[in-house]
Amino acid sequence: DCCPSVKNILLLDSEGKRVAVKYFSDEWPTNNSKLAFEKALFAKTLRTNARMEAEIVMFQDNIVVYKFVQDLHFFVTGGDHENELLLAAVLQGFFDAVTLLLRNNVDKREALENLDLIFLCLDEIVDQGIILETDPSVIAGKVAIHSMDGAAPLAEQTISQALATAREHLTRTLLT
Repeated sequence: DCCPSVKNILLLDSEGKRVAVKYFSDEWPTNNSKLAFEKALFAKTLRTNARMEAEIVMFQDNIVVYKFVQDLHFFVTGGDHENELLLAAVLQGFFDAVTLLLRNNVDKREALENLDLIFLCLDEIVDQGIILETDPSVIAGKVAIHSMDGAAPLAEQTISQALATAREHLTRTLLT
């Protein structure tokens, strides 16, 4: 196939339980096969230290890039012929967009309270396996527009304020 594609994007908690998952491949036709994949992948990556940098692993003939923060584990899976850098860009875009939308409070409780935003995020990044967008500010901006119903956490602050906060946070973490 011509276009790079993603087979799934998974957000699991520190016990390997689902927070938000999206599959774009019929490689896992049943919910049980999906859960088995998640459980096995979690077990395989648990002992690694993917907190600072994203890690890459070959798993069941797939390339998986993943990153952990607090009690959340982010995974992006592609076929063994996919470009690792592209998969890493999807992972980083998802991770950074979630960080923006959760206003740097990236943990399970905050993620569960904002699941709608996380699923909107996934929809903006990948459609039917095709990568649409990896720029976190574009992703977060589109999600913010979709969720401007007053109940959205981002309604309290404009997207530009959220981006400024995130930039400031990023600069601080880079300088420390």
